Amino acid sequence: AFLLNRSSDLLVIAPAMDLDMYAHPSTQQNLKTLQSYGNHVIEPGTGFLASKLEGKGRMEEPENIVACLEQFFSQQESLRGKKVLITAGPTYEKIDPVRFIGNYSSGKMGFALANECANRGAQVELVCGTVSSSMQVNYPNIHRINVESAQEMFEACKELFPSMDSAILCAAVADFAPEKVAEQKIKRTGDEMVIRLKPNPDIAASLGQMKKQGQTLVGFALETNDEESNAQAKLKKKNFDFIVLNSLKDEGAGFRTDTNKITIITADNKKDYPLKSKEEVAKDIIDELERL
Repeated sequence: AFLLNRSSDLLVIAPAMDLDMYAHPSTQQNLKTLQSYGNHVIEPGTGFLASKLEGKGRMEEPENIVACLEQFFSQQESLRGKKVLITAGPTYEKIDPVRFIGNYSSGKMGFALANECANRGAQVELVCGTVSSSMQVNYPNIHRINVESAQEMFEACKELFPSMDSAILCAAVADFAPEKVAEQKIKRTGDEMVIRLKPNPDIAASLGQMKKQGQTLVGFALETNDEESNAQAKLKKKNFDFIVLNSLKDEGAGFRTDTNKITIITADNKKDYPLKSKEEVAKDIIDELERL
């Protein structure tokens, strides 16, 4: 389905096809080509398809397409022309074909940030770890890139960051990965099992070193002790412009919640915020991004 606003030469594409066709590399490459021309793609929905299969490929519901267009045309323009890289969700580090090392991140905070930036007119590159299929983005100016491991997230961010105005590193990235990944499922033997770990690439530190004049880099710190001092140290070490601190000690903050309680810390200032929905927290964070 193609929706064209001829007065502004805006092309919004809402694709619909069988899940295998949608997932095929040539289809994905064609969609990327269309987006490279400045067009916008509304992600298809997930559900039962004409082929009787179930998966991603359903055209988004007409009312959602209309809502998406209304949001697009009514959105604030404060970030119009800006490109923002956002990471979201957890990374999974494989042990064998069926097991992994991961964490409890849902991706909700990162998705809220992506939606808020898109609502203000930014072109968003959302690099997303493995999250629930219910987590969807409907803004046409959000381009979602799905990854699984820290290495994959690192490669995507390293490629994208040089062309970005800002990056917000909200993903919960695993610090370590198994040194060896078993090709077959590891069977229980009754013996002790030891997994040797190797450090993953430090995405934040790498982008901090790459950062050029005019770019803004925002980090997150989820702490369980010595919260502020740990966040201050991370702010300097990673070359962030500001860092968003939250603590697992605060009820309603952290993983798998719809709310968060944050402190925004810069080199010379800090501001505490009360418990809010993650959508409202995203507004506070992007307000600070705009201030900088």
